[in-house]
Amino acid sequence: MSLAALRFARRELRGGLAGFRILMACLALGVAAISGAGSLKAAFHAALTQDARALLGGDLDIRQSYQPVTDPQLAALKQWGTVSQGADLRVMARFGDARRLVELKAVDRLYPLVGRVVLEPAQDLSTALAVQDGLPGAVAEAGLLDALGISLGDTIRIGDASVQVRALLVAEPDRVANALSFGPRLVVGLELLPATGLLQPGALVRWSARLVLDQASPAQAKAELAERFPDAPWQVRDTTEAAPGLGRILDNIAAFLTLVGLTSLLVGGIGVASSVKAVMDGRLRSIAALKAAGAGSGMIFATYALLVGGLALAGILAGLVAGGLLPGLVVALAGDALPIAAKVGIYPLPLMVAFAFGLLTALVFGLAPLARAARTPATRLFRGPGEEPTALGWPVLAIIGTAALAMAALAVVSADRKGLAAVFVAAAPATLLLFRALAWALAGLSARLARRRTGLLAHPAARLALANLYRPGSTIVGMVISLGLGLTVLVTTALVEGNLARQFGEKLPAEAPSFFFIDLQPDQAAGFDFIVRSADPQARIERAPMVRGRVVALNGVPAPSVTVAPEAEWALRGDRGLTSAAQMPPGTRLAAGAWWTADHAGPPLVSLDAPLAKGLGLGLGDQVTLNVLGREITARVASLREVEWSSLNMNFAFVLSPDALAGAPHTWLATVHADAAHESAVERAVTDRFANVSAIRVKEALGSVRDLVARADQAVRLAALVTLAGGALVLAGAVMAGHRRRVREAVVLKVLGATRADLWRAWLVEFGAVGGVTGLLAGAIGTLAAWAILVFVMKADWAFLPVILAATLAVCVSASLAAGFAGTWAAISAKAAPELRAE
Repeated sequence: MSLAALRFARRELRGGLAGFRILMACLALGVAAISGAGSLKAAFHAALTQDARALLGGDLDIRQSYQPVTDPQLAALKQWGTVSQGADLRVMARFGDARRLVELKAVDRLYPLVGRVVLEPAQDLSTALAVQDGLPGAVAEAGLLDALGISLGDTIRIGDASVQVRALLVAEPDRVANALSFGPRLVVGLELLPATGLLQPGALVRWSARLVLDQASPAQAKAELAERFPDAPWQVRDTTEAAPGLGRILDNIAAFLTLVGLTSLLVGGIGVASSVKAVMDGRLRSIAALKAAGAGSGMIFATYALLVGGLALAGILAGLVAGGLLPGLVVALAGDALPIAAKVGIYPLPLMVAFAFGLLTALVFGLAPLARAARTPATRLFRGPGEEPTALGWPVLAIIGTAALAMAALAVVSADRKGLAAVFVAAAPATLLLFRALAWALAGLSARLARRRTGLLAHPAARLALANLYRPGSTIVGMVISLGLGLTVLVTTALVEGNLARQFGEKLPAEAPSFFFIDLQPDQAAGFDFIVRSADPQARIERAPMVRGRVVALNGVPAPSVTVAPEAEWALRGDRGLTSAAQMPPGTRLAAGAWWTADHAGPPLVSLDAPLAKGLGLGLGDQVTLNVLGREITARVASLREVEWSSLNMNFAFVLSPDALAGAPHTWLATVHADAAHESAVERAVTDRFANVSAIRVKEALGSVRDLVARADQAVRLAALVTLAGGALVLAGAVMAGHRRRVREAVVLKVLGATRADLWRAWLVEFGAVGGVTGLLAGAIGTLAAWAILVFVMKADWAFLPVILAATLAVCVSASLAAGFAGTWAAISAKAAPELRAE
């Protein structure tokens, strides 16, 4: 039987791929998205692994705020190998009246221990930074020269010191691109820092020590340092944590792209079912002839299973090839815009996962129409496709159910963010059922309306349209599901984009302060207020003391051992800004607990941002241990606050009681709301008077965020297009599935006197109804999804945007009509005589 089935399948294939192209395209698109996302992630992680030492700057990277490592600590480090020291801080670079905030990096003569710095014109970094004719050198990114209007060889001021810019900084090995950098990079010699006057008590300086080990492993050295200096305020990273922030970003992008791929496969699965059904309907006479000649259901099933399976495999392989080539294409197109150079290659694991998804999709969605055709008796086949479909047997249902469960399990197991994947696995079938229920409801409503013959319902076009929606074999289910899923993604994307654009383009600029001023010394506070108001008498100033500290324990449990919600993990990574206050900061309200008295002098208390406390698993009375400059402070949670972070006004997630930070060296953080006409005067007056103070223009920072959002929008749009492309293929498949019936109906109606205009009107009503009703449900689901993403994932404000939603509905109806008319053009144009002779 197997050889005969193979021979019949091969003969069927000689007739061409008509009807199978959509099946292959649907599978190829979804598999390409999943394999491409996995391959891209693997390529970047391979780069992170292979270039870990260069990205880290050595085998160990030791960082701490406010002060460099002590001499005993430095001596201990040098016992392990070669040590290079450095510092990072934000400062104002000045040239005449021009000002620009820069990311200053001070390095010693050993830098870099690993990798190399690329300068233009090419030269050694030590030579470029050396003192020449009494002036120390510096190298800068091109953006700084453009901002200050200078050329190579010009001298700029950094704090109280002058430096000569001698070369452009093209690349530095240990800097992974920072999407939210507030200024261009400027590199100077470490010995210059004391002369700048920037090393004030409490100044936000991030000191570093990079270590290249002679013999010991990074893990061994890291463990010994922790044992010898348990109270050191530093953070020690080894090559397994070379770029944790970038790794998290890449994982999130890969998770998002994988979900897009799964959505495309889900949509494509409907296309597979429609395509297989259309192919089987087109071969009814061949199947009937085979059954009449004695072929059993097993032979029929085997023949077409081989045919469909082989073509599905071809589509899957095409998708794997496209996905495997994606990393090389991204590197070729993006080039230097990438944060790191991805390692182009073939990564088997993501390809294997995508292959499994493709096979399971083909099985789940393609088995049912094959089994129905094989089980259909010959007498029904001779009567054509107008009968009710044959019921599936329990074995077939069990296979489909098992494959669906395997697909869901694979989606969760293969995902890095298993919780997100589980939500998708739960939401996807629920959404499918909603659109399936909508198709049933629309068909049932059409059947009831068809029995009424009054008013517009009596018009022949309306009656024909209604009949097309509820008749046996109607394509309404495929059309509703394909349109619905694709447009749900489109609505979600459009509303998220619209809200973010509103947030960063309209709301934040109107509410945000003009400047953040950092590193203001306590004895400069009164003079700062006077200078600002001298430049703008109407300026509004807010100030708060700030120190940096790390969360080291929650309720006595070390922070690395605590399991917290993903959205709260940031609070346990690195240093956090801390403040103390007698009064509750403006722009907040108490959600629980009570504020301390202004003269509180008891054990330390802390007020936490309420959502953060929830993510950390903390409540009133719990304890938080903070490390500030090597001193541990354990504070009891006295209150929880709701903070209006979107205003960008000054606030802190951790606010301590007034006495908790007594004696700790600190600086002041200030915000200034100034009139736009006076902003430059305020910035110039403050930075001229206080060379150690840096000004962050909020509008420029928002511009950086908007650029980041714009780049994310492009990625989201491209991903949405993948899903929409799958929906378009499925829609085409749904129309194709009913093509033969429409040709037959058009011929019969034209013989009975119907004109082309009558048929156009009928199909206009049919496809318009499907598009309009489906668009309404897709709009509702997409709106709900966009609200959840913005409020619960992005922690952003939500606003309903009816114009965007209305435009999406218009696209929905237009897409439905366009697809319907494209698919029915041939039916309307069909000549009656050939079709009748064929009957």
